[in-house]
Amino acid sequence: MQNKTELSPKTSQRNFYAFLWHASLLAFAKNFMDVDTVLPAMLIESGGTSFHVGIMTAILLGGVRVAQLFFAPYISNKPFKKKFLLLGINSRILSILALGGIIFFMQASDAGIVLWMIFLFISIFALGGAFANVSYMDIIGKSVLEKKRKTFFSTRQILSGGIVLISAFMARKVLAFESYPVNYAYLFIAGGLFLLLASLGFWRLKEELASSLKIENSGDFFRLMRKEIRENKSLPHFMGFVNSQGIAVAFLPFVILYGKDFLGTGSEETGDFLVYKVIGMVLVSILVAIGATRVKYNFLLYGNVLLSIFMAVLTLLSNNAFMLQYVFLTGGIVFALYNITMNGLLLEVSGKENRALYAGISGGGNVLPVIFPLVGGWIIDQFGFGVFVGLFIFFSLSSIYFIYKIDCRK
Repeated sequence: MQNKTELSPKTSQRNFYAFLWHASLLAFAKNFMDVDTVLPAMLIESGGTSFHVGIMTAILLGGVRVAQLFFAPYISNKPFKKKFLLLGINSRILSILALGGIIFFMQASDAGIVLWMIFLFISIFALGGAFANVSYMDIIGKSVLEKKRKTFFSTRQILSGGIVLISAFMARKVLAFESYPVNYAYLFIAGGLFLLLASLGFWRLKEELASSLKIENSGDFFRLMRKEIRENKSLPHFMGFVNSQGIAVAFLPFVILYGKDFLGTGSEETGDFLVYKVIGMVLVSILVAIGATRVKYNFLLYGNVLLSIFMAVLTLLSNNAFMLQYVFLTGGIVFALYNITMNGLLLEVSGKENRALYAGISGGGNVLPVIFPLVGGWIIDQFGFGVFVGLFIFFSLSSIYFIYKIDCRK
């Protein structure tokens, strides 16, 4: 009789191709609706201010993970999670297609209404991602062997990297070839269609292993959360790391704002920034994959803190768009390293049956990545970009303590 704690070889291979397909097509989609370059640039050209950029960044980067805290009690209670994964992905597809359509038909006189619609569909896009990610972490945890996780996350980055690089050049061409708002409309519609194609991989996904964790209601979820935080000594420090280092992935949208306000960058430069960010992501992913069995998480974590600080300082030193490209190159490295280490650490500190629960807990720990962009827009308006960068460096340095306490030597 087959051991029900393991996937059958046939299902394992089938799921591998499903994840492979999704990662490949998702890589195409992401650059057409990149949250660090394309979306903030579109928002600013639509009449948005630093305050609007802060709200959008909080929704897309911090808010996504906080929302997981509210979705996790419901999804964790379900033994099979494929349908919830598809529901979250489909809501993202519809929202980005709708956003592309609205921007395509917008008129200059409707700028206020358009801003409201942008935030509405961006919020739906973000919530759909949060809903899908809780299920995704549970399914992927059952599909990838523990000893292969670091290799898996870095290899997924490499697989996506080559495709992402191609799509980055395509996005750059569209941004430069067409004028606002048609260029952004084309990008979002193309992004929605590629996201639709990417979702086809998960329609072929097969869950053989049921999750046994049962959560009766929200009160039971928060009881379990308190219990896990009390008993798992690594979890509070992991949440501290997510809070302090998580703001690093919220920095680049403000660099777009800095470029437009102080250096006069436009749509063509935005395309260049996107390309440099992707080059950084691909470069570090290849290096991590090559040294996956030898490089420890601690080395990657401390290194990413130093790179985050370098990125912030380099922004203040940049006096033209050419120098700003290297900020995005560094930002791509920081973004890729954070995703590789954060996802890997989440799987390490969680158990086999509570990954969806931990995805919700870690999401609830994203308080600072939500607050910092919101306050950041106000700080820039009131005190200038230098004060904003100073606070960013302070919080980045504080993450060293949490990395030291986690002490992940794998």
